[in-house]
Amino acid sequence: MAIAGEGVLPIRSRVPPCDDGRVRALVVDAVRTQPEVREVPDPSAPDGGVVVRVLATGMCRSDWHAWAGHDGGVVFPHVPGHELAGVVVDVGAGVDRRRIGERVTVPFVCGCGRCEWCRAGDAQVCPDQQQPGFTHWGSFAELVALHAADANLVALPDHVDDATAAALGCRFATAYRALVGRARVRPEEWVTVVGAGGVGLSAVMVARALGARVVAVDRTREALAAAADLGAEHAVLADGALDVPAAVADLTGGGSHVSVDAVGSEQTCADAICSLRRRGRHVQVGLLPDDRSRVPMARAIAWELDLLGSHGMAATDYPEMLALIEAGALQPHRLVERTVGLDDAARLLPGLDRATVAGITVIDPTR
Repeated sequence: MAIAGEGVLPIRSRVPPCDDGRVRALVVDAVRTQPEVREVPDPSAPDGGVVVRVLATGMCRSDWHAWAGHDGGVVFPHVPGHELAGVVVDVGAGVDRRRIGERVTVPFVCGCGRCEWCRAGDAQVCPDQQQPGFTHWGSFAELVALHAADANLVALPDHVDDATAAALGCRFATAYRALVGRARVRPEEWVTVVGAGGVGLSAVMVARALGARVVAVDRTREALAAAADLGAEHAVLADGALDVPAAVADLTGGGSHVSVDAVGSEQTCADAICSLRRRGRHVQVGLLPDDRSRVPMARAIAWELDLLGSHGMAATDYPEMLALIEAGALQPHRLVERTVGLDDAARLLPGLDRATVAGITVIDPTR
């Protein structure tokens, strides 16, 4: 699995990723079945794409949604995983900007690079998008194939380590764009973050970096403690008995200016929206089970609330975020709580919706 030679190699060369043409991967054979780690054939670089040797990959609640069958586009057997960092080991035909040996990450939405949305810098809503771990096999493996490499791959600076980079592709980048690009958070505004998992803690960190005041809401004290450590001014324990919107209104003097649902349920969505003050802005980041989920539209209409969706972040927006990381204004490495191997990941994935881990779990496929 080692890269032959040093530095960046000529683009048309290929480094054999494995002597026997097979690699280890976490495979889900059918909806809600126990994942298994086993050998699968090496992926090939698609036209316009690359193969990346995975050095680190994040375990996200979205991966659980795929395992649970909530994404109708997933075809089983399947390899999940959409947050990754690694090294390019194979380059397909038609790729001009990527090189073997290059250390990279990628947004979880890979745009086609050709449509009007991609040309406008909005690849995260590309109608012909590919998503590793959803539309094709993902990064819970030693190798992963990625599409439209020239448009989607992001070269990693030396100051961002593999585990931190793996946390950027979905949760951190999504939180960053949700608050910066969608809600346009301003200093001294109140931001309520419902759910203090990976994306929620990322939102707390980003909001504080923007000068906002943060209320964190979660069902566990451990997650709230992590949010407080990252700068949340208030913590609200959602124990099922508490009226969350009323508690937020009391703490913020009438409700927050911005709310984020970082979980994705009817209850958390409603709590986030109803925690807003009049003319507030809500950003829905957590995936709801289906399009028929109920949303408190009467409140949205009467109080003129803005309800915004946020679906990741395009590669074109990464340089600004990476510059803030380099400057120390953002410290995503603080969100990485633990690193596990593929075997542990297979055990953990089915229970991810009930996990109490306060932070991001990263998989090292080489373990």
